[in-house]
Amino acid sequence: MATVTVRLIRSFEHRNLKHVVYHEVDLSQSVKEFKDFIRNDIVTRQGLPPPFKKYSFDTLKISHKPHGSKSNDPVINLENDEGLILKDACTLRDSGVDNETEISFFRLEDYEVYKKNPHLAW
Repeated sequence: MATVTVRLIRSFEHRNLKHVVYHEVDLSQSVKEFKDFIRNDIVTRQGLPPPFKKYSFDTLKISHKPHGSKSNDPVINLENDEGLILKDACTLRDSGVDNETEISFFRLEDYEVYKKNPHLAW
């Protein structure tokens, strides 16, 4: 069992994100199961604005592992997509998720647009 922080990213350009902490996460569950769990949880979670509850999140990516370095980008790590984007069929443990890992949850289409031109709108 692990504690995992999920960073819900609704807008990369406007840095519109919220952090949700999950305790007692079973790392032997599949990435797809965890995504479904998060989607079901955020719909009823207190304190999340409605735009986050209705957004179509579809991709998980490891943002930060404990005792590791963080990205210079304030929203998401733009490097190593192959190794850090979690694949649905793998377990969280096999994907490299450990206790106190921070994971970003976002829409892949929005991420690809942001990656081509990573600027922040104020």
